[in-house]
Amino acid sequence: MNIQDDLLYTESHEWVRVEGDLATIGISDFAQHELGDIVFVELPEPGNKVSAGEPCGSIEAVKAVEDLISPLSGKVEEKNSDLEDSPDLINKSPYEDGWLIKIRLSNLDELENLLTAVEYQKNIPE
Repeated sequence: MNIQDDLLYTESHEWVRVEGDLATIGISDFAQHELGDIVFVELPEPGNKVSAGEPCGSIEAVKAVEDLISPLSGKVEEKNSDLEDSPDLINKSPYEDGWLIKIRLSNLDELENLLTAVEYQKNIPE
């Protein structure tokens, strides 16, 4: 299982890469593996506001449909439009090409609620 040390994570298996007040969000390698082949994603549009802990989209796989839970609050700056035609990028490259959205953070204190890679590793079943 690929867990990148330079990212933050949530218990619901989203990852976050923070650069200043901009956060790139995706789902972890564990999450994409558990879901199986991803066939469709619904993401919030740029300009929409998202709230930490609240659903902001969905990911549909052959096995199930799961809500995308925003790990942080802010305004959507960009969504990965490549996923509209190629949602399987999430399976192939969850941390690079398969990112989901970028948000401009409205509350940097929420970063304290996220898990480090070591903490996240402890949440994954063996």
